This record gives sequence, structure tokens and C-alpha cells, in this order.
Amino acid sequence: MPKIITEPQLDFNNVLIRPKRSTLKSRSDITITCDIDFNKNTDVVYETRKWHGVPIISANMDTTGTFEVYKVLSKHKIITAMNKFYKPSDFVDFEINGNTLDPNLFMISTGISDENYAQLRIILQVVKCNWICIDIANGYIQQFVHFCRKVRDLYPDKIIVAGNVATREMVEELIINGGVDIVKIGIGPGSACTTRMKTGVGVPQLSAIMECSDAAHGVGGRIVADGGITCPGDMSKAFGAGSDFVMVGGQFAGHDENPGEIVVENNKKYKLFYGMSSKHAMEKHYGKMNNYRSSEGRLLKILYKGPLNNTVEDFLGGVRSTCTYIGAKQIKDMPKCTTFMVVSQQLNKTFI
Repeated sequence: MPKIITEPQLDFNNVLIRPKRSTLKSRSDITITCDIDFNKNTDVVYETRKWHGVPIISANMDTTGTFEVYKVLSKHKIITAMNKFYKPSDFVDFEINGNTLDPNLFMISTGISDENYAQLRIILQVVKCNWICIDIANGYIQQFVHFCRKVRDLYPDKIIVAGNVATREMVEELIINGGVDIVKIGIGPGSACTTRMKTGVGVPQLSAIMECSDAAHGVGGRIVADGGITCPGDMSKAFGAGSDFVMVGGQFAGHDENPGEIVVENNKKYKLFYGMSSKHAMEKHYGKMNNYRSSEGRLLKILYKGPLNNTVEDFLGGVRSTCTYIGAKQIKDMPKCTTFMVVSQQLNKTFI
């Protein structure tokens, strides 16, 4: 018999953060970098598992997980999850052309097929990287957990991110049995994702973050909130809800550094952005979309935004400002300083 959860499940637009008295004087007083030691659950201490940076990740999508995006984000100590379609030669060519890759500030992404596993091993033989992102749309299958464990056993010195899931039990499973350090949270919240419409499956992102962060922290792991960020305030809400990292897709798309030509329609400039489970992505990378599946992503036109650096600084400024409103001296203090209020409206849209 079907079960019903009657307790309200909330998304970012259902809440606001309640302001609190603060002794902070300026946004410049806020520390947005974090120091995280991922050696907590390991018998051997690896220097490669000690990380310093800003806990924001550019999503491993075609348009945001690229070398050009990395060049901008690395200057801010933000991580870029490279898309899984980069070949070993792409990394070699990038460095041969005079570029450097900071092993702390990018991730190698992979699926879970035998071919993906083989390519992951080759890439990590030719490029120094401390992060692995194991990424599939449905992180609830047992094969996914087995793959994560296989990668963990082969690379005990790496920081492993894996997902996506949105509930407590799979977070615990991936950390305890899969050996994952950070679980990627989000089923259907992304702007280019249609999973909820096509399957009826999903969990509102704010509630998912709160449940999954509690589960992860209870077993010595961490989470990254993946999807649903529409503005700097949403990023602050994700951190306030307990997320250790926040992954951004659409908000980091549409810039000069994102691939693709500018499209002009009705005197407005756009760039393309699409979900990695969309028909467009399937046909681009695999030549077709198999008839046993449906497209769970959209092809979108995003208003052209200019330099990516402007958007990054806007988001970082927003998070700093949130911290001054709630008395959080650093990002990692935000959960203990955050009280959410359920609201019927969060923005006056009279002139929008």
C-alpha cells in the first residue's frame, strides 16, 4: 500500500532566513574559504585529502564543467567539476598549451560503465588531480554503490564525490559502504532537468539538504547541494540548511567563457544551456537517444551575461552579506546561525 508523508517538504522559494543581531562590521570580515580534512575515516593520512578553498563547485555539465570556466573559478579558489566527456588528451593538451591545473580545484568526472572506469584510470595517470566525481542521474541503484567502492579501493588518496540522491538512507549507504566523502544531493531541482515532470520522482531541495546533511554528518561524511540555485540567496539558504558545498549549473552558464555561439533573437543575446539527460545531450555525445528512455532534460536559451567573473563576485558578495545578517563569521558557521521562516512570498515582483 502506498505511503504518504504529510509533513511539508520545502524548497528554497518557500523560506526566508530570519535576521539576527550581529557584531560583524563589514562583508569584508567574512571568511568564505574553508579548510577541510577528509582523512577522518581513513587509517592513513593523505595530504591530498586536505583541502582549502571556497566550497562552491561548477557543475560537470558541457557548458559549465570546462577548462575556460576553470580559469575563472580557480582564481577565486572555487572548484570546477570537469565534464565527463573530456578525454585524457584534452587534459594533456591544456597543460601543454601553457596552462596549469591546481589538483585541489578541479574534479575528474566519470559515469559507472566499464569504459568510464578505464578512462578514469588513464586520465589519472596523465594528470594530477585530488578529486573524483562519480555522477549518474539515479544514485539509488546498487551498481552505483559497488562502483564507488571500487574507485575508493583503487584511489584511497582521492576525495570522492558521488550522486545524485535525495534521501537519508542512500547518503548513509554511499558513505558507509561506498566509501564516498561527499554525497551529491538533488533529484530534479535543476533548471534544465525535467526528471520530476517525466517520472514524478523528487524531493524539494531545501528539505533534501536538511535531511541528507544530518545523515551525512552523523556518519562522518559531507554533502554537496546540486541544483535549484536561482540567485545568491538560494546559495546562502543551501549553506544555512547544512550543505558543506554547493554545486551551480545554470547560474554559471551564459557567459563569455561558456562554450557555444551567441544567438540573437529580437535584439536580445542568448547562449544555450542543456541538461545532460536531455535529448540534445544524448544525440551530441552518443549519436542518439535510446528508445527505452525519455529525455529528462531541457535545451534552454539563457540571456547572455558577459564575463563569468561578474556573476561569481555577485554570488560571493551575496553569501558574505547573508553572513553579516545572521552573525556568521565564516561559511561553516552558517547552519548554526540560520533560522528559516516559511513564507507565502519572498520577493515583491510588482515591477519585474
